[in-house]
Amino acid sequence: MTMPLPRYEQVKRHIMDGIEGGSYVAGDKLPSENELVRALGVSRMTVNRALRELTEDGHIVRRAGMGSFVADRRMRGHAADILSIRDELAARGELWSANVLALEARPMPKEVAAEFGAKAGEQAYYLLVLHRGDDTPMELEERWVNPGIAPELLAQDFTSRTPTDYLLAVAPLLRAEHVVRAVAADARDAKLLEIERGSPCLEIGRRTWTGERVASYARLLYPGDRYELTARFSPVGAANNT
Repeated sequence: MTMPLPRYEQVKRHIMDGIEGGSYVAGDKLPSENELVRALGVSRMTVNRALRELTEDGHIVRRAGMGSFVADRRMRGHAADILSIRDELAARGELWSANVLALEARPMPKEVAAEFGAKAGEQAYYLLVLHRGDDTPMELEERWVNPGIAPELLAQDFTSRTPTDYLLAVAPLLRAEHVVRAVAADARDAKLLEIERGSPCLEIGRRTWTGERVASYARLLYPGDRYELTARFSPVGAANNT
């Protein structure tokens, strides 16, 4: 015998059916709490819980005084778009391939745990992937992922799909933070990227959020002579057309 869903789960399912069925698309305003109470015959407390959990899971965005809106599953960062290395290489006419060097659950070291607002030693998914363009090493991706955001991550084949593509598909990324700096390649990174130890590299530290939770923290390393970072900026006060 199948037990009926709790009322708040029924409200969540009603809203998600509308989003997944195309009745609501990214940016659309959802019915107000009062409208959902009347339409579904549930309490305001039940609707509030449903909307809160959908917000925490990153499916909707709630704006004070304005209402609830469908989240955009593919976000854009301030300094650069969140793009897959595969797409970047394709734009240059290069064929992407990847070597998965690590894909496992690991306790987070102190500095990584701090990025997640967690305690050192808590478990997260860890992956290390070397991305190649026309068989030349182009990007070393070292990433930690919140297991609650992508519970099936360890079962994925990242030689056929990039981690970025997978995460964009399963987790609505609403916000990102990029820290860009110049670094010298250490012995491990130099060997993997097939460059001399101490060679200049571009390092991007990227933290992303799904809803109100940190989804992943990645260290992306590029040989300095094989990669450039570009960004578009609008004049101060210009309308945002993205």
